[in-house]
Amino acid sequence: MIVFDLQCLDGGETFEAWFSSNAAYEEQRAGGLVHCPVCSSANIAKAPMAPRVPRKGADPLARLAAMQSEMLRDSRWVGDKFAETARAMHSGEIKSEQVHGNATLEQARSLVDEGVPVAPLPLPVVPPSQVN
Repeated sequence: MIVFDLQCLDGGETFEAWFSSNAAYEEQRAGGLVHCPVCSSANIAKAPMAPRVPRKGADPLARLAAMQSEMLRDSRWVGDKFAETARAMHSGEIKSEQVHGNATLEQARSLVDEGVPVAPLPLPVVPPSQVN
């Protein structure tokens, strides 16, 4: 299947249509079978469009997810106790280790203001208790 952006030459509307090939589009257009969905005109032409070429290599989001997963491999989930845990580690009350969890924006700002080293994760994390 191929997707074309088409334009009605009478009304100016641009719309998307699917065809099995370029030849099928040309054949259907020549036969008056391609119509504008707004005004029903058959005076249709291909509109300029950017090619949809997939990127080489892995999907950038998949790569980011894999990197985040690797970063968290040796990290312990502390859930909603993240701010409390990070603060306690920073002050020396508990042993320092790599942890991740949830924090409100207010909690995160407070930690930063106190000099506690924290960073947001680029992607959401599913708590271990919710993983299938």
